[in-house]
Amino acid sequence: METVLLRRMIVVPSFEIHGGTSGFFDFGPVGCALKDNIINTWKKHFVLQEKMLQVEATCMTAEAVLKASGHVDRFTDLMVKDESSGLCYRADKLLEDHIENLLRANPTMPKAEREELELIFRQADAFSPEELGQLISERFQIKAPDTGEPLSQPFPFNLMFKSMIGPEGTNVGFLRPETAQGIFVNFKRLLDYNSGKLPFAAAQVGLGFRNEINPRNGLIRVREFCMAEIEHFVHPEEKEHPKFSQVQDVVLTLFPSTNQLETGKVVEMTVGDAVAQKVINNETLAYFMARTHLFLQK
Repeated sequence: METVLLRRMIVVPSFEIHGGTSGFFDFGPVGCALKDNIINTWKKHFVLQEKMLQVEATCMTAEAVLKASGHVDRFTDLMVKDESSGLCYRADKLLEDHIENLLRANPTMPKAEREELELIFRQADAFSPEELGQLISERFQIKAPDTGEPLSQPFPFNLMFKSMIGPEGTNVGFLRPETAQGIFVNFKRLLDYNSGKLPFAAAQVGLGFRNEINPRNGLIRVREFCMAEIEHFVHPEEKEHPKFSQVQDVVLTLFPSTNQLETGKVVEMTVGDAVAQKVINNETLAYFMARTHLFLQK
């Protein structure tokens, strides 16, 4: 598949003739056409059919916006570093990969031990730096994949690309890590445009930027990518949806919170049953989950 993508210039590494930089890709003629078709289908399915308000905000975002949203302080992944080579790795992914390899290499592992490892795997991105450090360096004694050398203790790494706005060097900005903030900061104007009425939805298609620690898996984890995002605003005490009956029989594969910490198994149920059993919190959330499911089936 990768060979076909490259040979037909559907998607190719950026800056290829200068050695390339991981996490960046260019779309060729066919790739651009496919991407445009997906975006147009998405707009018809959501923006037009649901009568959403479309906006287009800037990619460069003032620090004050992302400070208020919590991104400046908390938009982080835990990272470990190979002190000898300087290579960096995302800590939770190292742990997940190590556990996957253990489970694959030991098919006759006792059930209790296997279930414990599977639970650690599911919780890998929820551990504190101290907990993750104990698991990596003490319990599993994980080494740097490229060199086999010891790793540092996990520490937070902010995933936003920082820059300066203007020549003075005093006005900090960031390339947006998501498109949602461009909708939130315009909420009052959108509400006024909608004659002050709730509920309403706003949509935006545009680029997002995340300085991933270790980009991999092709287009799955990259540093610049196109996002199509919706923010649906409702009264906090009125979360029913007028078109819920149209999707209540749609069957979804769900991962209830209790199962995430216990059995690790997904379940299949209708959207109506999921709301009735509080697996999905309310009709509005369930409606858009079902609509997203239907879009992905197209």
